[in-house]
Amino acid sequence: MQLLDKSSSDFLYQQVIDYVEKQEKNGVFRAGDKLPSLRKLSKQLDISVPTVKQAYIELERQGAIYARPQSGYYFKAKDVRTLLPMRDSWLTSSPAKIQFRSLIEQVHAAIHLPNTVALGISNPVNAHPPDKALSRLMKGVLSRVAEKAVSYGPVNGDSKLRLSIALRYQEQGVDVDHEDIIITNGAQEALSIALQCVASKGDVVAVESPCFFGLLELVESLGMNVVEVYTCTENGICLNDLEKTLKEHKVKACLFTTTINNPLGSMMSNQDRKKLVELVEKYNTPLIEDEVYSELYFTDEKPKPAELYSKKGLVMTCSSFSKTAAPGYRIGWLLAGKYEENAKRIKRAISCSTAMLPQWTLTDYLMSGEYDKHLNVLRKKLQYNSERMRALITKHFPEEVCISEPKGGGVLWIRCRSHVDTGKLFHEAIENGVSFAPGTIFSASGKYKNFMRISFAVQWSDEKIEAIATLGKIVKKHSQK
Repeated sequence: MQLLDKSSSDFLYQQVIDYVEKQEKNGVFRAGDKLPSLRKLSKQLDISVPTVKQAYIELERQGAIYARPQSGYYFKAKDVRTLLPMRDSWLTSSPAKIQFRSLIEQVHAAIHLPNTVALGISNPVNAHPPDKALSRLMKGVLSRVAEKAVSYGPVNGDSKLRLSIALRYQEQGVDVDHEDIIITNGAQEALSIALQCVASKGDVVAVESPCFFGLLELVESLGMNVVEVYTCTENGICLNDLEKTLKEHKVKACLFTTTINNPLGSMMSNQDRKKLVELVEKYNTPLIEDEVYSELYFTDEKPKPAELYSKKGLVMTCSSFSKTAAPGYRIGWLLAGKYEENAKRIKRAISCSTAMLPQWTLTDYLMSGEYDKHLNVLRKKLQYNSERMRALITKHFPEEVCISEPKGGGVLWIRCRSHVDTGKLFHEAIENGVSFAPGTIFSASGKYKNFMRISFAVQWSDEKIEAIATLGKIVKKHSQK
């Protein structure tokens, strides 16, 4: 039986489009799935490759599919109300202290509740854990190092690991010497050290808005205040607003995640990131760049580090392997720029050194080439998960709900109707066996009451799908009040 009618007056490429859409409608393909290759479908339909290519290009133009370089075409979630910038609703912030510590504690506690599907944690590695490879490598390390595994290590960390990290920056054009890198206990320690290098109790730190609540808690724990800077759902920090903030407030440091924002999933372009560095250095304000998601991009190329554009040494880069390989290893690093010597003193005072066994294991992981292979798979799985989660939320949540379209990372930022309080909704969700992160904890000044963050860094199961359906019912109930 012929799948296409070559005698029809309809263009063949349009018949291909109709065929693909019918396959999706019948459930053969879901959001995030890969379409058949050009050659495979041309053979299956007995038509030319250029005809299939023309159909795919038209489907991409219509927003039904998207292309990945050297990978193929993939289905996008349909009928999604994408969350767009809401600049008109923004109110300029004044320095503030965090207000929602109790709710943050409850979000953390919900991650470990029994019989609860935890959609409130941003742990991208969940989508493709490399535990078997790391376990194998760690056994090899233990056989080599023996008693050294339980000894103190150098304050700066393992030299081979620092060299491997430095080489990755050099590949992006950043002139980094491995001696300039400080290995830390996760990115959070790196960020803490960086903040203490440039600010003190009572000082003001500029952050993105919305901003990951862990950063807000860190700033508060150091006795500092935050001022929020409007951040676009697509393009990141608004530079005009940032300049206004730097003029109006005595900002001692900017703490930003420009590569992939958590929770927005937005990404500044390299050009805008360059302008950002020029702006902060114009005002002699240090920039602390949280780069933990930089490897988890969905775009064609990895975003360039802000460090690349610094001329005054005012940029400090913080990152870790927690989002890409091993959250439990707690291995991060800091590039401290002109504050390097002070940073090393603070590291020595805070924790003396970082555990060597996970450092050696990660060194072998990077040097073997397995880490980059893992990242390639992880990025594909996360992008697939993003589209599938967007499709499920569109299906089960009220139609007025808007969903972010992240450029990387592992979370979605969702806006409900204006009267919905996701902080109250959170407790009802917990009672029904599902958790998420309420919007208010991503703002020191109480913004985003009707927003929520949901993780798509999951391994799919019926339990996960049912959890989204359950959460959708709760949101619908609160939307109707």
